[in-house]
Amino acid sequence: MIKESSCTTILVGKKASLNGSTLIARNEDGGDRPDPQRFVVVSPEDQPSSYKTFKGNITIELPECPGSYTSTPEADVEHNGLFAGSGINQWNVAMSATETITTNPRVLAADPYVPGSIVEADMVTLVLPYIHSAKEGVLRMGELLEEYGTYEANGMAFSDSEEIWYMETYGGHHWAAIRIPDECYVVAPNRLNIDQFDFESDQVLYCTDLQAFIEENQLNPDSEGLNLRHTLGSDDYKDVQYNNPRTWYVQKHFSDLSRPYTEACPFVDDPAYPDQPFLCYPKRKLSVEDIKWALSSHYEGTVYDIYGKMGTEEEKHRYRAIGLNRNMEVHCLEIRPQLPTGLQGVHWLAFASNAYNCLLPFYSYVKDTPASWRDTPISYNPNYMYWLVQTMAVIGDRDYSLYGTLQNEFEKSVMAKLRRMQVEIDQEVKSMTDQEAIKEKLTVANQTMADFLLQASQKQLGQLVEVASTKMDLRFNLKD
Repeated sequence: MIKESSCTTILVGKKASLNGSTLIARNEDGGDRPDPQRFVVVSPEDQPSSYKTFKGNITIELPECPGSYTSTPEADVEHNGLFAGSGINQWNVAMSATETITTNPRVLAADPYVPGSIVEADMVTLVLPYIHSAKEGVLRMGELLEEYGTYEANGMAFSDSEEIWYMETYGGHHWAAIRIPDECYVVAPNRLNIDQFDFESDQVLYCTDLQAFIEENQLNPDSEGLNLRHTLGSDDYKDVQYNNPRTWYVQKHFSDLSRPYTEACPFVDDPAYPDQPFLCYPKRKLSVEDIKWALSSHYEGTVYDIYGKMGTEEEKHRYRAIGLNRNMEVHCLEIRPQLPTGLQGVHWLAFASNAYNCLLPFYSYVKDTPASWRDTPISYNPNYMYWLVQTMAVIGDRDYSLYGTLQNEFEKSVMAKLRRMQVEIDQEVKSMTDQEAIKEKLTVANQTMADFLLQASQKQLGQLVEVASTKMDLRFNLKD
């Protein structure tokens, strides 16, 4: 399987978030056909001692003593590869991998991709079980890239209770990463996203020869400074239609536009503009709900909304939206420093199209995951969460002005209930000290929340079917 270049990433520093947590979130997107996903816990005994890359050319020996971690793999691992996607490990370090990004022919001429090497399908499994901080995640991933190489360009995020790091790969072996300032947020589509970069800063990491690589191959097109997006990325018609507008839409809603992070990269109110800033100050503190709204968005309130009534047909299809049928899963990995260790990691998760799903706050310090999320079958079965949401999306897409309203009310109501359940669970577990008892308690709590959401979603599907039945074209108004 070849994944579509479709994901969207949002990162929120601890001083930019509503409750002081670090937040790293991403839509994992694929093609137009359904691509069922799973949610699992990988225990140390299930982690392999050696790992063969997805394309099978390289076997990598793994460190001893891995930790347990949550993971969002493919349902069809045999054909698609593992694609673990995201997770939080037992040390409350989170990883989201990856955001497919872009490069240019000059970079690939100087450092070609390495066939059969490390790719997105491999990265979480190779890194997350072994790291104890976000920075350590960057360094381990960097060592693997320099030794084994990659055959695609990717961006990935790492977080712990204090820091968020965003990392990008360039060509076969090169990479750089930047620590996201605590007061800032980031929205990153499928392009190279890091802009201004200072090799002398203590807030960046990079492969040892990156500076020489850029200079020796004459890659920097700017007269002054270094902008990695200009130097190592692309700027073509696909960015104009596919990538830049997603950044524009979220920044237009979230950013304090009077406060650019650097004077070199101010916000420009133009969906096609290629140089929207990477680091942004939000106009208010951001919540999980804000992130979910952004990752479900389809240019609401503009002429570019496919479901809207303002634009022409050409305008409605001009730009690629963030929330769409390609959404396979969305995660928001929250690390809450104000709580005891066992409660810090929350793996917020939803499956299928974001316009029709609802995030569930799964605790990560658990022994297992609910079967309706863990055992997703490859073939259609609405008793599992992925397929249930996909069914609602197919019905809802027929008339979004009607079904979208029902879905929005449903999501708000369900989120309020799940939030209340989480508050009560936090209070019950705070005073517990036995780690095995905490794991057991949180495992049961996850099951309780999953059961609630499954039943609520089944009821919502029934309501959609009932409403849809009255709107069928195959009907006649004269009754017997």
